[in-house]
Amino acid sequence: MNANLYERLVGSTENGEQAAIEMPDGISYSYSDLVALSARIANVLVARGVKPGDRVAAKVEKSFTALVLYLATLRAGAVYLPLNVAYTIAETGYFLGDAEPSLVVCDPREEQEIRIVAARISASVETLDETGNGSLTEAASIASSCFASVQRTPDDLAAILYTSGTTGRSKGAMLTHDNLLSNAMTLSEQWCFTPDDRLIHALPIYHTHGLFVASNVTLMSGGTLLLLPKFDADQIVKLMTRATVLMGVPTFYVRLLQHPQLNHEMARDVRLFVSGSAPLLAETHREWKARTGHAILERYGMTETNMITSNPYRGARVPGAVGLPLPAVSVRITDPDTGSELPAGEIGMIEVRGPNVFKGYWRMPEKTAAEFRTDEFFVTGDLGKFDAQGYLHIVGRGKDLVISGGFNVYPKEVETEIDAIPGVVESAVIGVPDRDFGETVTAIVIRQAGASIGEAAVLKILRDRLAKFKLPKRVHFVDELPRNAMGKVQKNLLRQRFSPGVVVEDQAV
Repeated sequence: MNANLYERLVGSTENGEQAAIEMPDGISYSYSDLVALSARIANVLVARGVKPGDRVAAKVEKSFTALVLYLATLRAGAVYLPLNVAYTIAETGYFLGDAEPSLVVCDPREEQEIRIVAARISASVETLDETGNGSLTEAASIASSCFASVQRTPDDLAAILYTSGTTGRSKGAMLTHDNLLSNAMTLSEQWCFTPDDRLIHALPIYHTHGLFVASNVTLMSGGTLLLLPKFDADQIVKLMTRATVLMGVPTFYVRLLQHPQLNHEMARDVRLFVSGSAPLLAETHREWKARTGHAILERYGMTETNMITSNPYRGARVPGAVGLPLPAVSVRITDPDTGSELPAGEIGMIEVRGPNVFKGYWRMPEKTAAEFRTDEFFVTGDLGKFDAQGYLHIVGRGKDLVISGGFNVYPKEVETEIDAIPGVVESAVIGVPDRDFGETVTAIVIRQAGASIGEAAVLKILRDRLAKFKLPKRVHFVDELPRNAMGKVQKNLLRQRFSPGVVVEDQAV
């Protein structure tokens, strides 16, 4: 039996003429359309030299064709490598150099710069714009609509997603066909998906939430994706009258609560609201229930593990908790120093084991070995506890990772860029609570004696060096950073000092 994930998502569907994807302009694509176009694109990939196991990098805007490129890559037996469209060319160069894809698909506006980078790794380049048009589409239009899905085993790689840490460069999490299949099957069952479901999809598709959770679960269930290019509160509220599911990050729900038309009647037919990728404030949970009559279902996952826990579809959805371990997924809380398991109520490191857990980090065997226990539990780096009812609560991160609007930002990369600015001695980057984004990136900077550089100048320099979601929202200047006896910067004290509501005496203007 072919374990290729494509076969379970689309290839074996019995709903060929049912709408698989609907676009804002009213155009609808059936499952048969997905089969035909994915075959055409798969034939283009093979013609460009893509072999089973090769990486196909995609740095493209969200579109129907972009989503089909993911399916076609699976179908061709290659490994899908989605890249955030906000990455600069310098950042993109790192990912391409590390993953060494044989084909890069990019926006036509970046084609010239991407070709320079791709030439260093002998990769081919195709283009795809936000409307789904480009050289890839042109080539696919004359390619055959017949393609036999490449045989894959459960342990073969399906995707590599780069994930952030607090030190060093991004790491490529290797996800197998079985990792993604097992999680999609579990979530489809746990959240009661059927072919009648219509999911509002306003998430990016270079991220676990939008690509694997929203897309995989809906397609596997034979449902319909109401595909929006990006978050638009007006469009989402309008679509609620004909949708059954909405998946989003906390920012979605905060902004939707500001919409004057959101009420019980508008949300009447939506059976499920899911939130993830960042902590959902208990206040937002309560406000949503009061405004719509629905309790948001919060879940917990990571790039390396897909989804780990979920509040129940039927049962209590506890504000501030990320729910119960999913079937076949084992979760434990351990002492960060000794690794011994802790009882309910005690805070420790969250560790997870199951078919959803990734294969390891791309070309980083030492890092992979360091993150796994001998009994195959993966150390997430997140701190949490179980309550008496078995619900998991996330209480912090052991590695100071900042999650802003659902995107991971690791402080070291931002600090390195700030420290390179003339007039800066040292910096510390933290995340501070934010109602809209969950957390916002904040930089604390020590200036050189006599230097006059201010907040505006720092931000101007960083705009050319970092993706927009990594940019600090504020830059504060101090005379010294708090340190412990070992000389380590105490970021917890910085978070206390610079969190909202705290009066900061020494601010940059």
